[in-house]
Amino acid sequence: MVSNHFKIICKINGVKGVFILDTGASTTFLDLERKDHFKLHSSPSSIKASGAGPDQIDTFHSKNNTIKIGGWIKKRFPIALIDLSYINTAFNAVDSAPIDGIIGADILKKGHAVIDYEKKYIYLKHN
Repeated sequence: MVSNHFKIICKINGVKGVFILDTGASTTFLDLERKDHFKLHSSPSSIKASGAGPDQIDTFHSKNNTIKIGGWIKKRFPIALIDLSYINTAFNAVDSAPIDGIIGADILKKGHAVIDYEKKYIYLKHN
């Protein structure tokens, strides 16, 4: 079985990764375990993340990152870091490849995103 998630290939600080699109996530997140791989510098944050479950998750904050999705590029972009092991465990259970992070509404708003679910394509407006 494969998950029905919309997966996006993007580059963070020049490093390619696989992210899922989550229109309900206010922020873009990267798996805390992948911080060094994507060349992020982070500091603890007082903000707790919450998702579908009842628990709140500790977060870290990274500033001044470059994110590239297709031809769309944003510099000095903040990214939150959280433990995504529970999501990757769920993907593993349905024989789906792990992800590096989550693309959230912050990118969708900045890019004036249009999502074409039928064609499995996302359009982001260049500034």
